Amino acid sequence: MYLLSFLIIFPLCVSLLLLLLKGQKLRNGLVKISALAISAAAISLLISTFHRSIQYFHAESHLIDKIMFFTEMALAVYILYLGIKFKRSWVVFLILLQTALMVYFENSYGGKIFVENNLFIDKFSILMSLVVGIIGSLICVYAIGYMRDFHKDYHKEIKDRTNFFFFIVFVFLSAMFGVIFSNNLLWLYFFWEITTLCSFLLIGYKKTEESRKNAFMALELNLLGGLAFLAAIVFFYRMTGSIELSKVMLLGKAWALVPAMLICFAGLTKSAQMPFSSWLLGAMVAPTPVSALLHSSTMVKAGVYIILRFAAVLQGTMAGFALALIGGVTFLTASFAAVSQSDAKKVLAYSTIANLGLIVLCAGIGTYEAMWAAILLIIFHAVAKCLLFLCVGTVEHKIHSRNIEHMSGLIISLPKISIMMQIGMAGMFLAPFGMLISKWAVLKALVDYNPLLAIFVVFGSSVTLFFWVKWMGKLIIVTEHKDEIEERISKSQWFPLTALSVLTIVICGFFPLVSSTLIEPYCLEIYARTISMSHGNIVIMSIMLAMVMLFPLSFINYGKRVKVVDAYLGGANIHNNIQFRGSANAVKSMAMHNYYLEGYFNEVKLLKFGIVISSVLVFAMLGLSLL
Repeated sequence: MYLLSFLIIFPLCVSLLLLLLKGQKLRNGLVKISALAISAAAISLLISTFHRSIQYFHAESHLIDKIMFFTEMALAVYILYLGIKFKRSWVVFLILLQTALMVYFENSYGGKIFVENNLFIDKFSILMSLVVGIIGSLICVYAIGYMRDFHKDYHKEIKDRTNFFFFIVFVFLSAMFGVIFSNNLLWLYFFWEITTLCSFLLIGYKKTEESRKNAFMALELNLLGGLAFLAAIVFFYRMTGSIELSKVMLLGKAWALVPAMLICFAGLTKSAQMPFSSWLLGAMVAPTPVSALLHSSTMVKAGVYIILRFAAVLQGTMAGFALALIGGVTFLTASFAAVSQSDAKKVLAYSTIANLGLIVLCAGIGTYEAMWAAILLIIFHAVAKCLLFLCVGTVEHKIHSRNIEHMSGLIISLPKISIMMQIGMAGMFLAPFGMLISKWAVLKALVDYNPLLAIFVVFGSSVTLFFWVKWMGKLIIVTEHKDEIEERISKSQWFPLTALSVLTIVICGFFPLVSSTLIEPYCLEIYARTISMSHGNIVIMSIMLAMVMLFPLSFINYGKRVKVVDAYLGGANIHNNIQFRGSANAVKSMAMHNYYLEGYFNEVKLLKFGIVISSVLVFAMLGLSLL
C-alpha cells in the first residue's frame, strides 16, 4: 500500500517542486534523484509482491473524492476557457457535455457510493508500473540534456519553459501510476483525464500554430474517449450500484459488456487506433522526449492497458470480434503507410500505431494465448521504441534532419548512436528479439482462434520487415568520409540510451523468466489456463540471441578503422569518390536512395481506407454490445 501511494503521490510532489525551482542545476539534480527514486520504488514493488496474488486496498476516499471532483471541475473550466479562446467548438461541446454528466452523477449518487477497494495490485499492474517507472524515468533523465540543447542551440526562438515541461512530465507519470493501480473507476477516470490534459500541454509546448493545432486535435479525440468512459461508469453504477473495476469482471458478459465496450472505445482513442490515429501522428511536433513518452511507455499504453483489462469479458463475443478487427485493420494500414515515409519520426509513429493495433487485436480475441502475447508486445515495444525515439531525437540535433535519406553513414559520424539504433530496430523485427517472438505468439493465438485473422499479422509483418531493413541499411552504408560528431552528446543523454540498449537485449534474454513469474501467473488468475515456453525453445532462443549480438559488437570500433576509397563508377572519377565524368564529359553523381513506393503505399489513400473501415467497425462494436 505504501509503495503504491508513493508511486502516485511522489511524482506529483516532485512536479510542484520543479515548477518552483529556479536554478538549472537544482532542477536537473532533482530530476535525476526523482527518476532514481521512482525506478527503485517500481522495482521494490516487484520484489515485495513477487510471490503474492492479487491484492486489494481500501483507502479512505471521502476527502479524496471531493478533491478529485473539484479538481476535475477546475480543469474543465480551464479546458472550456481554452476552447473558447482558440475557437475550438468541438472542445467546448465535449467538455460541457462531459462536465454536465459528471455534475449529474455527483449530485445524484455522490453521497451514496460506497467503494470497498479503491486500489489494487496484480501481476499485470506490476509489469505496467515497471514499464512506466523505469522507462518514464529514463526519458526524464534524457530530457535534461535534450531540452538544454533544444533551447540553447536549435530553437532559440521558442521561449524556454523547461521547468513547466518537467512539471507536466512528472504529473503525467503520477497520473499513469494512478491509472495502473486504481480499482475505483471514478479514480481511474480522474487519472485518465489528467493524462489527456498533460498530453495536450506537452504536444503544444512550442506554442506554434502547428503545435497548437495538433494539441487540440489530441484533446478533442481524447475528450471524446473520456466522455465514453464516464458514460460507462454511470451506466455500470445505475445497473449494479458499484463502480469497482474488479466487480465489472465478476458480473459476466450480460451486464459487463456495455460498460466494457464504452471503456474500450475510450481505450481506442487513447491508444490512437483508427479512426482516431491522427492525434498521435500530430504529436511528433513536440520535443522528442514527449514523443517517446506518448508513443512508447505511457499515454498510448494506458489505452491498451485498459482494453486488456476487459479481454476476458470480450472473449467469444461479436463485439469483441469487431474490436479485434479494428486492431487488425489498424495494424495492416499503419504498417503499409510506414513504407512510404522518409521522416524517421513518422515511421516510428506509424509503427507504434500498428503494434498497438496488434495488442488490440489480441484483446478483442480475449483468449489466454492472446493475452500472453499482448502483454509481451507491451513490454518489448515500450523498450525498443523508446530507444529508437530518443536516438532519432539525438540524431536530429546532430545532423539537423530526421530524414532517413540523410542518415547515410551514421556508423561513421555517430557510431555508438548508430549501433544503438540497430539494436532498437533489431528489437522490433529480428529473431530472437522480443517483438518477433510476440508476433509469433499472436499468430499462434490467431490460428487457434480464427485462421482468417492471421492474414493481418502475416501481411502487416511482411511490410514491417521492409521498412526496418531499408532504414538499417542507410545507417551502415558508407559513400564518403565523415567526421565523428558524437563527442558533443551530453552524459544525461548517453545514460538513458545505453540503459535502454542494454534493456532491449537483457529483456529478450530473460523474458522466459518474466513470463513464468509475472505473465503466466496473471493469465492463470484470469483464465485458469496459461502457456509456457519449452526448455528447448529457450535454449534455441538464447543461442540465437548470442549470435545476433555479434553484429552490433563488430561495429564498436568501425569508425576508427574504416577506410573510404574511390569506387569505380563507370567513368573517370573526379575530386571526390561520389562523382565521375561520364559521356560528353558530363559530371555525374552517385546516389543511393531507398524505395518508398508511394504509388503502391500511398499514405492518403491508405488512411482513408483505414478510417472508413474502422469507423464502421467502431459503430458495429458499440451496437453489438447492446444485443
